[in-house]
Amino acid sequence: MSQNTLEPGVRDLLGLLAYAQLLAFDRMAADARLAPDLHRRAVLCEMAAVEIGNYRQIADRLGELGLDPAGTMAPFVEALVEYHEATEPTDWLEALTKAYIGDGIADDFYREVAASVGPVDRDLVLRVLHANAYDDFARDEIRAAVAADPKAASRLSMWARRLVGEALSQAVRVAEEHADLVVLLGDGGAELFDRLKQAHGDRMAAVGLNN
Repeated sequence: MSQNTLEPGVRDLLGLLAYAQLLAFDRMAADARLAPDLHRRAVLCEMAAVEIGNYRQIADRLGELGLDPAGTMAPFVEALVEYHEATEPTDWLEALTKAYIGDGIADDFYREVAASVGPVDRDLVLRVLHANAYDDFARDEIRAAVAADPKAASRLSMWARRLVGEALSQAVRVAEEHADLVVLLGDGGAELFDRLKQAHGDRMAAVGLNN
């Protein structure tokens, strides 16, 4: 299959991921203002810069496929905006937990779906998922905060559950509205959600939060 041949579901996958990256840039740049010092603010700004670079890669691929990036992203705007509006962090730790837990489960989903597409688009999706270095930064910050103040664990655990609940709610909505995207999951939808839950539980345990 040619690298410029559009497989079923790929348009939706790339459109969804492109808008997710664009929103992540906006969100991280804004959340950086919650940082308690300049070092942490700079790290989150660096993360935001990576997100806009990722968006550019996906937009370029959409162009190769003869698709308009804005038009391809448009069907996903409402669902993703609603997720972010419902999970607006109020402080630095909530912002980091959203980046670590919320983005983590989204990355797990994209990784699973990408396994069903051709090598060009699969490699692109895997390439733009969040870097381990930034996951490590967020994880270490949350773990240190929980160790310093055990009460923070309860608050952040509740926040993480809210993040995942909102994310799954919007994921179901997207699936209902975009059948071609669901096709990429094949018959393994139930197993997929089991794997997502397991990975989420592992991620929560890694920072000392209760699932």
